Amino acid sequence: MSDTFKLGIDRLLTEADLRLPLQGKRIALLAHPASLTSDFIPSIDALAVSEDINLVCCFGPQHGLRGDKQDNMEETPDELDSKHGIPVYSLYGKVRRPTAEMLDNFDILLVDIQDVGCRIYTFITTLFYLLEDISQSNKEVWVLDRPNPAGREIEGLTLEPGEESFVGAAPIPMRHGLTLGEAALWYAHFKKLDVKLTIIEMQHYSLQTAPGYGWPQQQLCWVNPSPNIATLNAVRTYPGTVMLEGTTLSEGRGTTRPLELFGAPGLDIPQLLSNMQQLAPQWLQGVRIREAWFEPTFHKHQGKLCAGIQLHTDYPDYQPQAFKPYRFMALFLKAIRQLYPDYSLWRDFPYEYEFERLAFDVINGGGYLRQWIDTAEADIAQLEARLTADEEQWREQIQPFLLYLS
Repeated sequence: MSDTFKLGIDRLLTEADLRLPLQGKRIALLAHPASLTSDFIPSIDALAVSEDINLVCCFGPQHGLRGDKQDNMEETPDELDSKHGIPVYSLYGKVRRPTAEMLDNFDILLVDIQDVGCRIYTFITTLFYLLEDISQSNKEVWVLDRPNPAGREIEGLTLEPGEESFVGAAPIPMRHGLTLGEAALWYAHFKKLDVKLTIIEMQHYSLQTAPGYGWPQQQLCWVNPSPNIATLNAVRTYPGTVMLEGTTLSEGRGTTRPLELFGAPGLDIPQLLSNMQQLAPQWLQGVRIREAWFEPTFHKHQGKLCAGIQLHTDYPDYQPQAFKPYRFMALFLKAIRQLYPDYSLWRDFPYEYEFERLAFDVINGGGYLRQWIDTAEADIAQLEARLTADEEQWREQIQPFLLYLS
């Protein structure tokens, strides 16, 4: 057998036996701009011309089927696909869940979206919502599996009970270590869903092989799954830098390296790094840290000179098990609070349709990390113990659902 890597969509299109259960069924597709075959054909186009697949409609997640919406809470309307003449329903517009009318239009939903392995990335929430709603019908969900570019590493606090939101639909850590296929299996079991679920697994895929450590770099092009995840490096830093969306600091939006580059006007970066080194040098490992200046062209601190940091994981001897982006960013925010006790750090604005809770707490699935940052004493051991317990519990919980063991 060839050891060539294959995506789930590639296998569906090239293995006729996999398509047999689709014959005579009305097929829907959940997709976005990164939903491409290995030959760079949009999945919607490849499925639409397949003689034994009756593609009748599509769904688009946040940022839209075409990925044209830049920021959070920028909605996409329903539309008619101009090329194939089929309806495209937005799950980030008037609704976040499919309506009964939408569900009536198909028999089997194919899910072919590129995720980044992080709880807050809303594509996994959309998948979970679809599994719940489709479980109430006699319809089916097929996940055409894709790589988790963040790899098998697990990190972060688990979302607390009662803290669910569109950026946190289930009690999982920030960096969950699953492909969407594996996540679907776990969620169906966790929620005890009576859903007809099929996973078309990738072929010859590893989450732990260099240099991609989850992303088959030599065999698959990187395409932004959302407008601000422009590189594999951004995927690796995202489980930490995404927390800055809930702060007054810039997460690099409005620059060419969003979510890799971050900072704000007036920060003393050398002093902050020195404080971080004193507090928890072990949380600075596994990444190359570069002091940087930048001026966002839009978004926070637009047109202002910011002192900041760029994180680099794109070097030959990168070791993913050593880099802990969640811990790094928690430490950075702690150093700011210690160096600037009165700094207005927490951004108070509606975040993903949550109007009562602080955005930082919504992102983190609870207030524990913010309270730790704001507490005068830096009890590194306390946070490490909480993180380790959550991560070990999750690692044990997901074992039965892992499809790719190497």
